[in-house]
Amino acid sequence: MTLVDSRPGIAAAFHALTERTGVPVDAEAAVSRLGPPLRTEIAHWFPPEQVEEAVRVYRELYPAYAITPTVPLPGAREALEAVRERGGRVLVVTSKLGRLARLHLDHLGLVVDELAGDLFAEEKATALREHGATHYVGDHVADMVAAQAAQVPGIAVTTGPCSADDLRAAGAATVLADLTGFPAALDGMIRLALKQ
Repeated sequence: MTLVDSRPGIAAAFHALTERTGVPVDAEAAVSRLGPPLRTEIAHWFPPEQVEEAVRVYRELYPAYAITPTVPLPGAREALEAVRERGGRVLVVTSKLGRLARLHLDHLGLVVDELAGDLFAEEKATALREHGATHYVGDHVADMVAAQAAQVPGIAVTTGPCSADDLRAAGAATVLADLTGFPAALDGMIRLALKQ
């Protein structure tokens, strides 16, 4: 919920999972708390011994149900352009499996330089450090944890499940309503860094 609104597609994939397995999943509840790894959500609905199989089936269904309904969030394309215009590279770090995240990006024509998937919270910091990230944008308190662990400024957007107050409390350097304010926020952070 930082670059794309995947909620309709993810809900459709959960409905398909219910149909395939017979285990009722409240898709609306599931999409209201996106961010943590898929296994975390699946564990709300399936007994422990069935979680891995449910994850496998969900990921099998995902391309057919979740890609087409997904749309870019306001300012997403402009945010990617802003990074490149300032000489940067775009890295997407997500808890979603990398190959599934790539399907979304390709479908929407969102071009990124690097993609690291299947990571959450502090795990994301490893990818941020590995790729030399200088800022990290996210919609979840765990993204701000990742930014702090990687020692880069966390730019939060409230387009996901977390409130502005929660994102600030988790260490966000700045909080935006959506990515439309990102270019100006990035410029402000760059100017501040140059003064220090």
